[in-house]
Amino acid sequence: MTAWRRLRDWTEAGVWSRLHKVLLAELRKAGLLDMDDAAIDGSHVRALKGGLTPGLRRSTAHGRAANTT
Repeated sequence: MTAWRRLRDWTEAGVWSRLHKVLLAELRKAGLLDMDDAAIDGSHVRALKGGLTPGLRRSTAHGRAANTT
């Protein structure tokens, strides 16, 4: 099995989400979790009402790039 397939399977199985929750719980329990300075990246937060639909970007407007792998 290739690494990307294993990562895909783990993602589909929710491994990363569970791992994140376990690590946060362990840090909290040890008193090592400092949430005074936290940032949320908009690319990881779902817009429940959809938000604005962006127009075509120049890099994708004329077709896809060639596969280099």
